[in-house]
Amino acid sequence: MKFSLKRLKDGLTRTKSNLVGRVKSVIGLHAKVDDDLIEELEEALIESDVGVSATEKIIEGLRERVKSEGNAEPESVLEMLKSEVSEILVSDNHRDSFFEADVSPFVIMVVGVNGTGKTTSIGKLANTFKQNGKSVIIAACDTFRAAAIEQLEIWADRVGCDFVRSTPGADSAAVAYDAVQAAKSRGLDVVIIDTAGRLHTKANLMEELKKIKRVVTKADPTAPHEILLAIDATTGQNGVQQVKVFDQAIDLTGLVLTKLDGTAKGGIVIAIAEEFKVPVRFVGLGEQIDDLDEFSPRDFVEALFS
Repeated sequence: MKFSLKRLKDGLTRTKSNLVGRVKSVIGLHAKVDDDLIEELEEALIESDVGVSATEKIIEGLRERVKSEGNAEPESVLEMLKSEVSEILVSDNHRDSFFEADVSPFVIMVVGVNGTGKTTSIGKLANTFKQNGKSVIIAACDTFRAAAIEQLEIWADRVGCDFVRSTPGADSAAVAYDAVQAAKSRGLDVVIIDTAGRLHTKANLMEELKKIKRVVTKADPTAPHEILLAIDATTGQNGVQQVKVFDQAIDLTGLVLTKLDGTAKGGIVIAIAEEFKVPVRFVGLGEQIDDLDEFSPRDFVEALFS
């Protein structure tokens, strides 16, 4: 079930205040649309975590719209901005429902640095699949942290799904392999693989993730079918850098943007959409088990600007 528009609006309150609030303040200080107004809007967008690349594209489009309209009024600028943001977010990359996969088992790797809400997102994702009538198995492949295994097992019990684990320090790729094989033998629909979020160096972490990906492909030549990166929305532009690093290493297919309700930095959604061809697939708006939903670019824009 999708979040209602009101739920999304409520979750985006801080981002809306930061981004749209800044924009409205700038517009309210000008009697006409001129270079000063547009330059101040550019600054406001960058300060709202929209990012330099996306801001440049938005401002360029805004200038074109103003030029084509001739005598544009300041009051019309917000609607123009809404249109420009929509064009960035509503891309060909956004696919139909994540929960209607035509492959079984549907294998998902979830990656991300520790502290981003990765484990919680896996639990919520498993629950959503269950609500959609799918059988799920979770693989605890962050064998470097005993606490990670325990936390994930609690989520598996709570959701009521199968669980594969090993002892701390065991080969994480072997756990992933066992999970895919178990799903095949038990006729399960979905495999969700947790992964390490921190090793001694970034290079070590990426090599570990590449290894898991290779081994999963040995278990099923078509897998993994999705590689999702969990990002903490409160980190703002640092999250953009995380997308870049993980995508270069393992070719991400989608993003899970967590803690969106607790930040004023939701403009990161726009920054990511412009800079990468990796769509935001899910957003988290709370800590409850049902506080994860598929991302709708159109609903996001509507909630932000309405």
